Amino acid sequence: MGRHYDVEAVDYPLDLSTGMKKLIIDIETSPNLAYVWGLWNQNVAINQIEQSGAVICFAAKWHGSKKVMFHSDYHDGHDEMIGAAHELISSADTLIHYNGKAFDLKHLQREFLLSDRPPASPHVDVDLLRTVRSQFRFPSNKLTYVAEALGIGKKTPHTGFDLWLGCMTGDEKAWKLMKRYNVQDVRLTEELYDHLLPWIPNHPNVALYDDKPDACPQCGGGPLKSNGHRSTGTMRYRRYQCLKCGAWCRSRVAEPVARPDYV
Repeated sequence: MGRHYDVEAVDYPLDLSTGMKKLIIDIETSPNLAYVWGLWNQNVAINQIEQSGAVICFAAKWHGSKKVMFHSDYHDGHDEMIGAAHELISSADTLIHYNGKAFDLKHLQREFLLSDRPPASPHVDVDLLRTVRSQFRFPSNKLTYVAEALGIGKKTPHTGFDLWLGCMTGDEKAWKLMKRYNVQDVRLTEELYDHLLPWIPNHPNVALYDDKPDACPQCGGGPLKSNGHRSTGTMRYRRYQCLKCGAWCRSRVAEPVARPDYV
């Protein structure tokens, strides 16, 4: 049922030697199984935990590629699934996710540690939930709400906890739905990333990877239109707006400014 997964098998949208490799990723986990005496206001001790939750599947795709990759306990086996995630992350320059810093990546790194794998290669994280929280005020910051508000799609409906229960018991129909759900989350995250791109603060400079010093640092495209100046406490820079994505940037070199004779 499983298959060997190596870096050469990864579906890259770009040549490995050029361009920023941006990986969109989303995971699903099983719940913790514990003994409890009630349903409300419970304090669960460590010795009440019968089984800890774990990553049960993940979906991922390279930005700009049509293929969405999916790996799971059911389809690949746990260790091979975690190995696939490790290799993909290690091959990426940038990871794009929704709440991945607080959830997905910490779960995956625990799995890497437990399976005696080293840390994945360093990368830059673009967490779209942090962008939504810092730049806007929606009634809800959930992925499905923001995506529907922007008219770019919605999450796949599912059966709630019964879906996770079915997957935990190896139900084939449940796994088919879980795969559709997980894959759609990745597609939706990519669509949202493309919409939010000019709003993302501290986005890695795409133009550096493409060796295009005059391109937009946010999207790597252009052209850039000169539009005013941006001043710091001591320097002034020419300001530009990308006519492709709408992001703003400034010149790398400061323009000369007339200095007063006093300090």
